[in-house]
Amino acid sequence: MKKSTLILLSAFWISLWPAYGQEELSLQIYGQVMADGGYNFNQVNPDYYDVMRPTQLPAYKNEYGTDGNVFFSVRQSMLGFKTILPTKSGDIRGKFAFDLFGVGPNKGQTTFHLLYAYVEWGKIGAGWTWSQFCDFDIFPAMIEYWGPVGMSLCKNVIISYIPLQGANRLSIALEKPGASADQGIYADRIELTDVKPKFSLPDLTAEFRMTRDWGYVELAGVVRRIKWEDMGNEPYDLSGQAIGWGFNLSSKLIIGKKDVFKGGLIGGKAIQNLMNDAPTDIGIENTFDNPDAPVKGVALPLVSFSAYLDHLWSSKFSSSVGYSAIFTDNSDGQADDAFRQGHYASVNLLYYPLENLMAGVEVQWIRRINYNDGWATNATRIQFSVRYNFSIKIGKND
Repeated sequence: MKKSTLILLSAFWISLWPAYGQEELSLQIYGQVMADGGYNFNQVNPDYYDVMRPTQLPAYKNEYGTDGNVFFSVRQSMLGFKTILPTKSGDIRGKFAFDLFGVGPNKGQTTFHLLYAYVEWGKIGAGWTWSQFCDFDIFPAMIEYWGPVGMSLCKNVIISYIPLQGANRLSIALEKPGASADQGIYADRIELTDVKPKFSLPDLTAEFRMTRDWGYVELAGVVRRIKWEDMGNEPYDLSGQAIGWGFNLSSKLIIGKKDVFKGGLIGGKAIQNLMNDAPTDIGIENTFDNPDAPVKGVALPLVSFSAYLDHLWSSKFSSSVGYSAIFTDNSDGQADDAFRQGHYASVNLLYYPLENLMAGVEVQWIRRINYNDGWATNATRIQFSVRYNFSIKIGKND
C-alpha cells in the first residue's frame, strides 16, 4: 500500500473524533516500538531472515548459502487505532492497525503491512481481521514474530454474524476464498501446471468459545470449495475441484496464579493456506490409467498441534516454553523435495523493568522434513528484543 493511502486512512480514523464530539466517540491510539537482533546458527530463506519458518528452511544443501548470520530488524513495530461510537442500536467498534513486516510481494522488506481494518456493530462484523477459523489468543508470550508452525494464523476479509456474545460466543462468517496465511498468490498453492484457481463461493467458517474462570475452550471449523481450470496449454485436461474442510480445537487454561497453558489441535484437508506455515493445499496425484488426464489435483490432508506454557516468575520476569508441529499427507505426484513435516520449539526469559518496557532473550529451533528424498534439516537461533508499548485514549473513556 502506498504511503499516501496510509496517511489518508490514518487521517480518516483520527478525524472521526472531532466529527462526533468528545461526548460521543472515544478513540484509542496504541502501538509499539520494537527492535530485534540475534544470530541464525543455520541458513534460512533471506526473505524471512528475522523469523523462523520450517517451510523456509533449505530444501537441499546450501540452498540459501552457508550457515551463520547476524540479523537486526524493527519490523514488529506497529501502530493502531480503536474507536467506539455509541448509537441507539448499539456501539460501533472500529479497529485499524499496521506493522512493518513485509509479506507477499513485499516479503523481506520493512514496509507497511495491514493488520486490521475491521468494524463491528452489534451482531455484525466486517473487514480485514483474523479468520474465524483461527485462535490468536493461544499465541504464546514470545518475541519471535511468526510463531508456532502448528497454529492456524490467517487474516482475511470477512463478513460475520455473532448471535452469541459474552461468556459464550458464537460467530459465523463468510470469508474471501483463496486467502493466504503469508498473503502470497494463491495460485502458488495449487501444485498443477497450466491451471488457474476459480472461486465461485466464499469460505464458510464458524467458531464457538466457552469462557469460564479457569480459561476457555474454543471449537472452530471451515468448509470451502476450491476449483481450478485448465488453460489449455497442455494436451491434458487438468480441471477439477476439491472440498476443503477443517476443525480447530483450542484452549487457554489458567493453572494457579503463575501459569497459563495455551494449546490447540487442528485437522482437515486443503486448509494449508489457513495455517501459520504450510505450503500447498492441492497436490498432484498420478492417474496414469487415464490417458486424457494422467494426473489430477487432490486435497492434501494435514494434522497439527501447538502446546505452550507461559510462566510468571515474578512481577518483572516471565518465560514461555513449548513445542508445535505440522504433518502433511503428501500425494504421490508431488516432487520428492516437497514439504512434509514442520517442527517448532522455543524457550525465553522476558524482563519487564517498567510497565510499558520489555527486554528479552529467546532460543528457537525449527525442523523441516521433505516428502520422499530423505532430506531433513534444522535451524537454531538466539534472539534479543526490546519493546516499548504505548496507548493514549481520547474521548468518552479517557
